[in-house]
Amino acid sequence: MPIDPDVAVGADLGEQTFSWTPREIALYNLAVGGAADPMDAVGLQYVDDVAPKTLPSFATVAANFMATQAPKVEFPGVDIDLAKVVHGSQQVRVHRPLPATGTATTRTRIAEVQDKGSAAVIVQESETVDEQGAPLWTARSSIFAKGEGGFGGERGTSTRIVIPDREPDHRIMVPTLPQQALLYRLCGDRNPLHSDPAFAAAAGFDRPILHGLCTYGSVCRAVIDAVYDGDATAVVDYSASFAGIVFPGETLRIDAWDDGGRLLGAVNVVDRDDAAALGNVVFSTS
Repeated sequence: MPIDPDVAVGADLGEQTFSWTPREIALYNLAVGGAADPMDAVGLQYVDDVAPKTLPSFATVAANFMATQAPKVEFPGVDIDLAKVVHGSQQVRVHRPLPATGTATTRTRIAEVQDKGSAAVIVQESETVDEQGAPLWTARSSIFAKGEGGFGGERGTSTRIVIPDREPDHRIMVPTLPQQALLYRLCGDRNPLHSDPAFAAAAGFDRPILHGLCTYGSVCRAVIDAVYDGDATAVVDYSASFAGIVFPGETLRIDAWDDGGRLLGAVNVVDRDDAAALGNVVFSTS
């Protein structure tokens, strides 16, 4: 059986201890479009030498920031070609404002294995604590494995959100840089799909594509700037599903709706007939 949920669900994927400084925070902030205006005092807080603003999405890169090659991934009870899976969704919940300097330990497990019939969805959950054992953040990510369903597992619940039937309360334009993927790869993701034209062509793309988590982080930063007055501590939970690719240099449009203590949204690529980039976007302040 390619997937054995009895073995996979709950499997411990190990722990990792890592550190970061204001330098890593500032580089990440630049890689997701922060401090674009050198005359904007609020924006320049993203690159402060001592206490730069720390976005909740920094949690997605913190553990592997210093990596120079992709980490080896093995899932107990899952015998599929992991090179053919795609990132399905990402969620980060911060338990308190993230410090600009820190050391933390993260432990990851397989939280769910969903049988969608024609595909399988594997959900990982990581709990990250500081040196005293106090919680910092919880992250959940899913990968989508086409053709690997039908193993008799639970279908799982849907994370699809319902967009209000009205014009968006916020519309935010987010330009990306032609070199943005090259900046973002310095945050630990050295996959050549995002930097090597020949590798990207072999994968069926005209040119290297932007990292999905760079799009995720750029949207986080843009929403915090536009909706939450640049307060990176305002958002405690942020989730999104990956709906399509983005090429560096394209412009994203975020349409967002206020929904009590949440902000619901969708992200599209203006340059390619509003092609979907992120869906099921949810920001929560509590």
